[in-house]
Amino acid sequence: MALYFENLDDRTRHLMLDEVEYDIAHNQLHISPFLSGQGQRDYVNLLREAAQSGNDETLAQKLCEHRRILRTLPRRNPKGGYSISATPENAAQVLAESEFNRYYIRALARRAMEDGISELVVYRAKPVSNPRPESEARVEMTLPPADLLDDLRAHPGDEPPVLGVPSGPNSGLSVRLP
Repeated sequence: MALYFENLDDRTRHLMLDEVEYDIAHNQLHISPFLSGQGQRDYVNLLREAAQSGNDETLAQKLCEHRRILRTLPRRNPKGGYSISATPENAAQVLAESEFNRYYIRALARRAMEDGISELVVYRAKPVSNPRPESEARVEMTLPPADLLDDLRAHPGDEPPVLGVPSGPNSGLSVRLP
């Protein structure tokens, strides 16, 4: 099920594309270890397409096509060495939700700054049956857009943002305009 983005419109989409280009220009586009060679080659264009006219669900669907997601991954063993394990079945969905949401939040932060809006409101964009207490505590919290943008730019991909939004894979948290 796709995340619900309250302020996803043409203006936000344009700013999302700007943020994708920012990451490319600064050589910090997150390339997930779940992506195959084909997935790595196609990822930028798929991300752009989703930002222009799709959503996290359409991005996940595209990632599932043409062997863009690896079937197995090397895993480091706690006592040393490596083993091979199966890629999680929901890898494409988790990756698409996380990355699309990050670019959406960054775009909304820029939009708020341009419009002189001093705070963005955290909300649950994906219903979950057992929300994490730390995620639930963030709902309705407000964050300064400049801090949020800086935090997400400084912590791309799998790096957890300091402000805690989004709060990790499958958190379902995003932000909206007040």
